[in-house]
Amino acid sequence: MNRLQFVCYLALTAVCHPALHASQRPNIVFILSDDHAWQTVSAYGESRRLVETPNIDRIAREGMRFDRCLVTNAICGPARATILTGKYSHLNGFYNNANGSFDGSQQTFPKLLQQAGYSTLLVGKWHLNSNPTGFTDWDIVQGQGTYYNPVMIRNGRVQQQEGYATDVITDHTIEMLERRDKEKPFLMMCHHKSTHRGWDPALRHLEADGKRQYPEPATLFDDYEGRGAAEREQEMSIAEDMQGFDVKLSAPATLNAEQRAVWDAHYAARIEEFRGNKPKGRDLVRWRYQRYIHDYIACVRSLDESVGKLLKYLDDNGLADNTIVVYSSDQGFFLGEHGWFDKRWIFEESLRTPLVVRWPSVVARNSTNDSIVSNLDFAETFLDAAGVAVPADMQGRSLVPLLRGEHPADWRTSFYYHYYEYPEPHRVNPHYGVVTDRYKLVRFYGTGNDYWELFDREADPQEMKSFWGAAEYQTVQAELTKELDRLRQELKVPAVDAEGAFGN
Repeated sequence: MNRLQFVCYLALTAVCHPALHASQRPNIVFILSDDHAWQTVSAYGESRRLVETPNIDRIAREGMRFDRCLVTNAICGPARATILTGKYSHLNGFYNNANGSFDGSQQTFPKLLQQAGYSTLLVGKWHLNSNPTGFTDWDIVQGQGTYYNPVMIRNGRVQQQEGYATDVITDHTIEMLERRDKEKPFLMMCHHKSTHRGWDPALRHLEADGKRQYPEPATLFDDYEGRGAAEREQEMSIAEDMQGFDVKLSAPATLNAEQRAVWDAHYAARIEEFRGNKPKGRDLVRWRYQRYIHDYIACVRSLDESVGKLLKYLDDNGLADNTIVVYSSDQGFFLGEHGWFDKRWIFEESLRTPLVVRWPSVVARNSTNDSIVSNLDFAETFLDAAGVAVPADMQGRSLVPLLRGEHPADWRTSFYYHYYEYPEPHRVNPHYGVVTDRYKLVRFYGTGNDYWELFDREADPQEMKSFWGAAEYQTVQAELTKELDRLRQELKVPAVDAEGAFGN
């Protein structure tokens, strides 16, 4: 499809005439995982090569891989609220997981697609402390959900399920696609629990990597020298804060007897060996890291299988050519970098999330893009692709020009980030900042440890040292401070956070 044809296509579909056949507007399958680190999508080629993800890689191979997709607030609920609304937390009202509740009466992209004639379908994790609105059919896990035998709520009805959460969500997604109105285009949001903490694998993957020893990140034993109090006072370190259930010293309560027998057969000997060896100090950190990564990667394997099953469904039902497939995560995740697990920070591992998109008639195969894009852009992209006008109050931009291979001269070169939740559960100080291709200027605030940091990813790719106040960075520091002020004004960030924004 050339540019003229695409413009004509948009002009036609923007009318959204009820007589227009579903085949003339693209379907959208939006697969969202939870805490899936880009380091474990093999298409990104991270140096440790922790796992192969052939099905997610297939989307990248048959479409576009985005190498700089950033999130606005790296925590589950706020990220999902941003995706739905195309707005930052201070405008959509969902700041944190602790006391956040999504206002379902506000404008969302599924509502707008539904009004334009789409069937809007949702299966899996919702995690917004309110019932979904704007969906033709929905089937969500209860609360955070469990990995084994999850409780799900279908259109308000609570139902106990048997099986592994990733498999259940995948099967329910296909069942919902089967019963949809086939005269309408559809939006299917398949949203997984995996790879959220505590990283409980599908039983079939317990032995997948045998006794492989996974490469350690170079910063596993980071001592936080050269940075401030926030990095030192966090409570998300493998050394100090990883719990027994994280490393499978106890079994999940929701396993049935048959599942528990398989679980025990795998973990019992490992637990006995650990208790016999009694590792301490760095040996204990290394043991925890190996257990953590083994189980995390096993969860990734199930996610990749799910993607493969959904792609096969589209192929088998003649839907692939006219369906946009998007795979992403609500944010990134630390896999031992800086000695951490979890997310929340403006640092690369949590700020950056995987994003691959296939749209056969529009996106060139095996293409890549290194522009700064964001989950803030997802709503606008889905609307634009469907030919639905993007509301002026949304704060992101449609990725459709980038998907067509264009390079808009006015595309963003800086990005605003803002994290709020404190102190529980990981005591990560609230902070906001501006991000460019090379630099990050960050202000930590609200805890009595108010200070600034400046990172230079070219000079220090692992973000181990703050250059704030250094003589050679004074010009850069001033420019970034000015840009941060501009972004806060443009994005209507209040000078004082809303009451309860931290969740405490």
